[in-house]
Amino acid sequence: MDNKELYRIHADFCKFMANAKRIEIIFLLGEKEMCVDELASAMKVNVPNISQHLAVMRESCVVNSRREGNKIYYSIGNPKTLQACILMREAMVEQMTKQMKIIKDIKEMME
Repeated sequence: MDNKELYRIHADFCKFMANAKRIEIIFLLGEKEMCVDELASAMKVNVPNISQHLAVMRESCVVNSRREGNKIYYSIGNPKTLQACILMREAMVEQMTKQMKIIKDIKEMME
């Protein structure tokens, strides 16, 4: 496998992060294992919508599933996925803080 192929696979894996609901699911599952009903209730979203997102995430092995009776419980497939989401959020907040400082400095110069 060459680097180009690795970049493509990496991009495909990261596609789940391009959706706010999927990121929210990752953070919720970072707290505890949950079934679809629990996720839907916590997110105030309908069950079919959550199921669609979980299907995408299962396909990328972002989440694991296990059956208990008539319910399927989900957990994070790899803790590093949650760590990556946390790191991306920290980078985003740092960038926004820098931008806000620049705007504040410009505003003060104009006064």
